Amino acid sequence: MKLLRYGAPGAERPGLLDGTGQIRDLSGHVDDIAGATLDPATLARLAVLDETALPRVSGTPRLGPCVADVGKFICIGLNYSDHAAESGMPVPDEPVIFMKASSAITGPNDTVLIPRGSDKTDWEVELGVVIGRRAKYVPEAEALDYVAGYCVCHDVSERAFQIERSGQWTKGKSCDTFGPIGPWLVTRDEIRDPQSLSLWLTVNGERVQDGSTATMVFGVAALVSYLSQFMSLMPGDIISTGTPPGVGLGMKPPRYLKPGDLVELGIEGLGIQRQLFAADA
Repeated sequence: MKLLRYGAPGAERPGLLDGTGQIRDLSGHVDDIAGATLDPATLARLAVLDETALPRVSGTPRLGPCVADVGKFICIGLNYSDHAAESGMPVPDEPVIFMKASSAITGPNDTVLIPRGSDKTDWEVELGVVIGRRAKYVPEAEALDYVAGYCVCHDVSERAFQIERSGQWTKGKSCDTFGPIGPWLVTRDEIRDPQSLSLWLTVNGERVQDGSTATMVFGVAALVSYLSQFMSLMPGDIISTGTPPGVGLGMKPPRYLKPGDLVELGIEGLGIQRQLFAADA
């Protein structure tokens, strides 16, 4: 299934994308795409619904973040060896973990705001992993059983805030609108192998990132298992698993986003995002 949320910010309704690409309303069956809805039993119940009997949503409504009420937005740094090289950093022996504020989350096609004082706002296409049930001390061999599905994440980053202002990376990752997710949550059964997905990103039509999850240093199962050793992963938590090479920081000279730039990004089987960048007021 491709689960989604549609409607005005703060008033989104749950839906799914049917086989013809039409949005169908799910509000008669679940309150939202969040928490208990992501439990395997609930997803199994939704999977057997007759999608043609669900109300058809007219027009082309705004798509909201594909998951609501995200508790933790966990990010993995330097998880592609070639991206670590372009960043001038060694490949880590263990996953590099940082957090992105949940207040950064926005819809997949919403405008992204370049924050005040920024001159190094950068792009990063990433595979997002959505947790479906509580995971604690999970063996790697069982880790994918705790995954509800996958989505496109855009880990927008302000490099000066992240790297040059001391402290942790979080403040360069958490500005409002720096976490577009969606367009939909694709349930785990539709993705045969999360380590075999192509992902890409363009800036003003120019392809700048073109990679594959096959080159991750730490794969999805390893990350879910690793993180669960240090914290309970809860339904609706998102793990953004790192980016392939081609970010602005790694260009010579470095290149960053400015108001008016258009960024498009996508992952095989998970859909496409499209964002206009604008200056924050």
